[in-house]
Amino acid sequence: MTVNARNITDEEFFYGHKACPGCGGALVVRQVLKVLGPHAVSALPAGCMSAVGFNFPQLAFGNNAMITPFAATAAVLSGIRAGLAAQGTAPDDCTVVGFAGDGGTADIGLQALSGAIDRNDDVLYICYDNEAYMNTGIQKSGLTPFGASTTTTPAGAREHGCLTQKKSLFDIVAAHGIPYAATASVGYLSDFLKKVERARDVRGCRFIHVMAPCPVGWGFPSEDMVDVAKEVVDTGLWYLAEYEGPALSGVPGGAFRLNRNPKAFKPIEPYLRRQGRFRADDEADLAAIEAARDERWAYMRERWA
Repeated sequence: MTVNARNITDEEFFYGHKACPGCGGALVVRQVLKVLGPHAVSALPAGCMSAVGFNFPQLAFGNNAMITPFAATAAVLSGIRAGLAAQGTAPDDCTVVGFAGDGGTADIGLQALSGAIDRNDDVLYICYDNEAYMNTGIQKSGLTPFGASTTTTPAGAREHGCLTQKKSLFDIVAAHGIPYAATASVGYLSDFLKKVERARDVRGCRFIHVMAPCPVGWGFPSEDMVDVAKEVVDTGLWYLAEYEGPALSGVPGGAFRLNRNPKAFKPIEPYLRRQGRFRADDEADLAAIEAARDERWAYMRERWA
């Protein structure tokens, strides 16, 4: 049965946490655990969700959960799965799932993730992407977009914020031939939940990269979080896609597909200007952001659509 807003369970497995109002990452964890259910085993590195979810004695998880070293999320997931297999007592609906931010995934955790995919360990890895190291003070990560102001890439009259483009993490993961990978956004929650369900039912290593805006780090009102998460997709600055590896798709090298392929995008300037991190960007910066978007979509439409 497909999970949607009408039939999703009222049971909470991530509750009483101390995340900031409007936290996209908290919404990711909450909704994923509703899909996976009480037998899921969670692992989280030293990031926002571990900081707000493990305030002893107020543990915010209703299922088994643990904190991992920052770089070791995927390695710990592999260890949990191996331990459960050795014990032979895990129920059939037990999913071993990791929740890590963009820095803990695309930068410091990439080696462990690559290893887990290479071994095809039966785990689900979810990267909640708020586009910076938010837990430690809003520093640039490999998934911070061009032009965004962070504490390590400031923007102003003489500085232009982040000077690098967002790393193509989805492509990197797919290049391993992973059984299943997807991109998502909390602004399109039904799409996200369907992908979590799909990943739950696939064996082997699975990966979902979900956009999870941070009101504090991005500089917008907390009540706008879901709208911002939707708008990043509508402007084409993020995309909804899936990859099925060769074993699942029957296609050598695997198969990509775009879940949304709009004929036109919303203008990027209103989306960017509503966020404090882009307010110092000039017209040349906006043109560079738009050009990079168009280049990326030309690539995806040629190869995936």
